[in-house]
Amino acid sequence: MTRIVFVVLVAAFAGLLTAHLTLAVGLVRRAPRWHALVALLVAPLAPWWGWQAHMRVRGALWVASAAIYAAALTFSLSS
Repeated sequence: MTRIVFVVLVAAFAGLLTAHLTLAVGLVRRAPRWHALVALLVAPLAPWWGWQAHMRVRGALWVASAAIYAAALTFSLSS
C-alpha cells in the first residue's frame, strides 16, 4: 500500500510541476508578462491567472494535480 501511495505522490507532484511550468510559459507569452514571474513565486496565482488568460485546461490540470497530491500526502502522513 505504501508503494502505491508513493507512486501517486510522485506522479501528482510531477503533474503539478509540469502544469505549473507550462502555465508560467503561457503567461510569459501574454501581457502583462510580470504575471509569469509572480506566478512562479506565488504558486496559487498560476492557475488563477492562467484561467483568466484562457488557459483553462492547464489551470484545471494544476488544480487537479494539487488536490491529488494533497490527498495522497495527507493519507501518507496519517498512516
